[in-house]
Amino acid sequence: MRVRAVVLSALASAGVLFLGWELGASSQPAQTSNAATTTGQPTNPGASSSATSTPTSTPTGTTTSTPSASGTGLNDGTFTGKTVNTQFGPVQVEVTVASGKITSVKALQLTNYGGRSVQISNYAAPILRSEVLKAQSARVSTVSGATYTSDGYLTSLQSALDKAKA
Repeated sequence: MRVRAVVLSALASAGVLFLGWELGASSQPAQTSNAATTTGQPTNPGASSSATSTPTSTPTGTTTSTPSASGTGLNDGTFTGKTVNTQFGPVQVEVTVASGKITSVKALQLTNYGGRSVQISNYAAPILRSEVLKAQSARVSTVSGATYTSDGYLTSLQSALDKAKA
């Protein structure tokens, strides 16, 4: 009697799982493209650097620029962003603009307090660089697991881009 109850229970559970899976698969809409890809908006709009860290800035070196004829509003040259102090260390970014487009993004400083922080920064920096070059702006999503590094990187980048607009 007991074995029969266990077997029936297992079969009933399997049936519910199977039917639930079948219903779930047939009722889901077709996958659409990510709005962040088409609009350039971050996929995590609620992320805020002020909520997770207290960035402060220090003056940086000089920049060189020449006016761009492309009409994008960015002058050509190399621009150094402000140093952003995060909970895990300072972050500073340098951006190069040519023909009004971002052609290079270089991290001059990345979070460095502790070995794990360095690992996270080394993981996040190439991803952020790639996304910035693709988006041609600082309006990209933060890297999951690297919030402090991402927020500092993007804040410093935005200050460099602001210099490129001046």
